[in-house]
Amino acid sequence: MTILVTGGCGYIGSHMTWCLHDAKEDFVVIDNLSTGFDWAIPQSAKLYEGEITDLDLLQTIFRNHDITAVIHFAGSIIVPESVSNPLKYYNNNTAASRTLIEACVKNNIKHFIFSSTAAVYGDPEVIPVSEDAPLTPLSPYGTSKLMTELMLRDTAAAHDFKYTALRYFNVAGADPEGRTGQSTKNATHLIKVACEAALGKRTHLGIFGDDFDTPDGTGVRDYIHVSDLASAHYLALKRLRDGGDSIVMNAGYGDGYSVLQVIDAVKAVSDVNFEVKKEPRRAGDSPKVVADNSRIMSNLDWKPQFDDLPTIVKHALDWEKKLQFKNSL
Repeated sequence: MTILVTGGCGYIGSHMTWCLHDAKEDFVVIDNLSTGFDWAIPQSAKLYEGEITDLDLLQTIFRNHDITAVIHFAGSIIVPESVSNPLKYYNNNTAASRTLIEACVKNNIKHFIFSSTAAVYGDPEVIPVSEDAPLTPLSPYGTSKLMTELMLRDTAAAHDFKYTALRYFNVAGADPEGRTGQSTKNATHLIKVACEAALGKRTHLGIFGDDFDTPDGTGVRDYIHVSDLASAHYLALKRLRDGGDSIVMNAGYGDGYSVLQVIDAVKAVSDVNFEVKKEPRRAGDSPKVVADNSRIMSNLDWKPQFDDLPTIVKHALDWEKKLQFKNSL
């Protein structure tokens, strides 16, 4: 039984490869390396460089390996970019996922774990937000992910095919052992950007909107450690292997932190008082999104290990320091 990890050289995908490596699972990776790095995955991992829309490449992978499951991370993830270039997101996220799902059905691959997003909820009326909340995404990014969820739902109804879609909230942190982390240049993740500012890689940190209907006026998010998220994917796969039905689950801690609270945490952990500037709101940003995680907690034997904002920040900062040293060589 071999697992195909799409986008496995990216931020979350590379953590997934290390999770599978530690669990002694057989897996292979496909990545076009547009934002990922081949050095971020275990040296023993087999990497196919290419697109998930390349049917010949997919057939080669399926033929050369006994693929029984797919964990799908490949896609584009920047919300403001999706607003300015929606067709890119419908191509990279929705259309590409359709090709991959069809290839799985044709090759009798029955288990599929999908990297979805809390962006499908848009601006939820009830916080914490449950999986049964109205799905009203504010950005093409969120819509592109929702469309893939719908394709998975309909495919599972028509074929011998089971899936899990994990709607994650704000992913942050890095591998505690320092094996991988968020390495993309010009990243937009708040904690990474703040760590870059603390280390002098950026002149300042911008706060995009301070007039939201939140306690301090800045956006509130549920931050989940990337290693806990990877373990949730693995447990979701084991559940399907054990005969579990298709399911959609939030992946978050159920705790919300504002942008200002995150900035304060990074300043405290780094002991650097970096400059912060107020900027206009970004298109597609929701004021407050926090997970109701009762479904994932009741369906998986998931025990988050890093549900602590200072710990998340420390791991992210440690990785940023490692990157700084790596790039200076």
